[in-house]
Amino acid sequence: MEIQDKVAVITGAASGIGHAVCLELASKGIKAIAMIDMNEEVKTAAEQINREAGREVAVPFIGDTTNEKFRCNVFDSISKDYGTVSICVPCAGITRDALAVRMNKDSGKAEIYSIDKFRQVVEVNLIAPVYWVMEMIARIAEDRHSKGLKKWHPDERIQGTAIFIGSISSQGNKGQVSYASTKAGLEGAAATLTKEAIFHGVRCGVIHPGFTDTPMVRALGEEYIEKNILKDTQLGRLIRPTEIADAICFMIANSAVSGELWADAGWHPTPA
Repeated sequence: MEIQDKVAVITGAASGIGHAVCLELASKGIKAIAMIDMNEEVKTAAEQINREAGREVAVPFIGDTTNEKFRCNVFDSISKDYGTVSICVPCAGITRDALAVRMNKDSGKAEIYSIDKFRQVVEVNLIAPVYWVMEMIARIAEDRHSKGLKKWHPDERIQGTAIFIGSISSQGNKGQVSYASTKAGLEGAAATLTKEAIFHGVRCGVIHPGFTDTPMVRALGEEYIEKNILKDTQLGRLIRPTEIADAICFMIANSAVSGELWADAGWHPTPA
């Protein structure tokens, strides 16, 4: 699917992979990008992109991606001003890492991972991304219906593309029972949506980044990164967000690419 002159919605757009995707899309001539983040820094990020692009392409939105009303308002606003959204990359995510079951040596009791934290990670990392993508699919379906179009035909060209941000942790990783569950869940969601959404001409895929140089990974600490990540990474360094963004845009632009793409830099979870 061509990126030029399309309209995109990117969550988690203030930093990391989300920001890098916005920069890459802008360089490829996208018409408009709705940049969504809870952090007000998304305004500065949008200004930077507009400066570099030499035109008003990035539109910042500040809000909670798990909020349904906010999601609908974003789509209403960007669609009204620029047209139907046809690219969605929900990048917003969180980690709340801890062992699933941990023994308290003092009390002799086993402590189970917080169910509230698990639910929070599921809401942000699994439910929200799926619903942002379904919102785009629904808008494309309604637009086609308004034009009297029914089942999509290849002669029409691809109508939309969604790329979910999975993770190498979807294969399982110590201390990430909630995070790994949500990233594995995105695989099932994407596999199902791609079977349904192609009726409307929409493709869905998943990219599984390895450890990328983002605020989320840097928060692990330099010692942890050196000891547990870099020694098992073929590149010997963290992946650059721009490298993941380039891969995402490849998945968007090449309609023959389907399913999942692993961008792990040769890192794999350590066996138990």
